[in-house]
Amino acid sequence: MKLKLSALMALFLPIFAFAEDKLDSGDTAWMMMSTALVLLMTPAGLALFYGGMTRSKNVLNTYAMVMGAFVVAFLVWIVAGYSIAFGTNESATLQNVFGGFNHILLNGIKWTDLSGTYPTYVFIAFQGTFAAITIAIASGSVIGRMKFSTWMVIVVLWGLVVYAPITHMVWGGDGAYLFDAGALDFAGGTVVHMNGGLAGLVLAILIGKRVGHNKVAMKPFSIMLTAAGAALLWFGWYGFNGGSAFGANAIAGVAVLTTTIATAAGAVAWMLLEWLIYKKPTLLGIASGIISGLVAITPAAGFVGVGGAFAIGIVGSIVAFFGVIKLKKIFGYDDSLDAFGIHFLAGLWGALATAFFALDDKELLWDGPMKESADRIGQFMVQVESVVIVGLWTLIGTVVVYYVASALTGGTRVSEEDEATGLDESLHGEKELNI
Repeated sequence: MKLKLSALMALFLPIFAFAEDKLDSGDTAWMMMSTALVLLMTPAGLALFYGGMTRSKNVLNTYAMVMGAFVVAFLVWIVAGYSIAFGTNESATLQNVFGGFNHILLNGIKWTDLSGTYPTYVFIAFQGTFAAITIAIASGSVIGRMKFSTWMVIVVLWGLVVYAPITHMVWGGDGAYLFDAGALDFAGGTVVHMNGGLAGLVLAILIGKRVGHNKVAMKPFSIMLTAAGAALLWFGWYGFNGGSAFGANAIAGVAVLTTTIATAAGAVAWMLLEWLIYKKPTLLGIASGIISGLVAITPAAGFVGVGGAFAIGIVGSIVAFFGVIKLKKIFGYDDSLDAFGIHFLAGLWGALATAFFALDDKELLWDGPMKESADRIGQFMVQVESVVIVGLWTLIGTVVVYYVASALTGGTRVSEEDEATGLDESLHGEKELNI
């Protein structure tokens, strides 16, 4: 059954060609603001969120891992990532997964070009912040034991081998595999959160557990920093989801509202779970619930209404709670800061749930009312296909990148002595005062 494109999906189409539409100052202002908001999410929000959860002797290294990933990944995006993701390929077969090299270093793109109603340069910058935060998410799984040199090489290679092709398949326009299949991902449930979360788990398994994992207490440096990071992430997420409407329009308004509902619902759900199970709700738990709700709603933000936002936020938080509290213990992997438990699992739930909660009565998704359950099942199968393809590409690509980076840097892991000393001093020669 071939699914129809709606007015909402049509919003995405102008970004894949350099249109000659008239520039709209409102859309341009919103997209520049959204770019700034998403930028804030990584070197401020995510870095503080992760930094507060890590051990005191690794807090500066944690911040450096996130900030270093952002600046390097953004430059990789400009050099070649954008071209691979949104360029064109003369081969129809390759165009399924690979955009080509026609826009290396933004070759062929003029400052006067438009993507719909705002400058293409703004679109490039906006999407570059997505590329940068995705690999930064993965850093949370390997904090406390990876060489910084190896991490920098991984950031470069992963952005080209994993992130850019996945972005092309999902958002690359006509000829791109998952886009043509009808996969729905409003702002990055598969492209960003499943992708970054699964990459983190793969890296964590390959590099091995921290010394003393499950044997010695590894207390967080500052829960206050983590909570502040969560608040900044929530603030920046309005650019992440609202900006993915690609203009100051009604769909952006839908995304802003559903994002707020799902996030609050996710925070309450996590808090109540802790209250029920452990008899004490924690600030760390509320912060984790906030991120879980944000991740879960991301693929669905512009497609669902109030009821869908509630359901996606609540269940997303429950799924992430299970991943962080139970799944990690069952399988014994050392995901340092729970990138997989929160980002992959909540993102997976959101991607699949989009098929069942997308609105039909306001024609946000379909050309007409969706009255047959077969339409939902058909879209669900497309969503399943998309998460499987993204998962396999991330898994295989991350393994390849890991071993190449390891060979180039003489191994991925710091020495036991450096790990015991702490990476702030051993790798960076720095130490926070009062620690």
